[in-house]
Amino acid sequence: MRRRAGISGLQSAAAARDQYRLVGENVAKIRTDLMKEQLATFRSQLEEFARKHKNDIRKNPTFRTQFHEMCAKVGVDPLASNKGFWAELLGIGDFYYELGVQIVEICLATRSHNGGLINLQELCSLLCQRRKTAREAVSEDDCLRAISKLKALGSGFEVITVLKKKLVRSVPTELNKDHNEILEVAQAQGYVTVEEIVKRLSWPSGRAIDALETLLEEGLAMIDDGHRDGKRLYWFPCVAPISAALGADGLRSSS
Repeated sequence: MRRRAGISGLQSAAAARDQYRLVGENVAKIRTDLMKEQLATFRSQLEEFARKHKNDIRKNPTFRTQFHEMCAKVGVDPLASNKGFWAELLGIGDFYYELGVQIVEICLATRSHNGGLINLQELCSLLCQRRKTAREAVSEDDCLRAISKLKALGSGFEVITVLKKKLVRSVPTELNKDHNEILEVAQAQGYVTVEEIVKRLSWPSGRAIDALETLLEEGLAMIDDGHRDGKRLYWFPCVAPISAALGADGLRSSS
């Protein structure tokens, strides 16, 4: 009897567990269905919003950024394809494709000067100058989105951050920790000296010279031997305005 009662108790417990599991699965399914329904509603509202404000989305960069943030929250990527609803409604796929092409052209045109590493703000400024006659204004967020699409194509474009500044790299140069620390120091004036690096980073002079010469060889730095105190200045166009770097006497890209 006791054995039967024990078996019966185990069966009852197993049945209860199965029942709890079924209830749990049903609750999870209800929640999932509800979330899908809410997501479908959000997407529908987003499409209606886009129809109503399409001119603002096209012409106003701040409004466009906010629209992208709304899209991200419901899993919509208007840039995923140049075909389909979003492309036909807004034409922003073509807009970012055009930006991408222009960004590539600017990076190629300035590569001999900056070695393929350009400040995002400067890139955006040059892009705006190039697009003076275009109807749509361009923001840094637009540049970042266009670059992200270039990166997806395996084009070698990448955005890196040095301190709080974003730099766009258009060549496959790998910057190590020493190089990044030098760029951080250079942000103050746009240039550094061996003596400054030794003092600021507590490095031996050999380490400073080796890192600076590597950056020079990669085309990321330019040297100025015409300073009044006789010290060699290493200019970094990626963190200094082009006008400032080009204004230095005796500036050249290699020794």
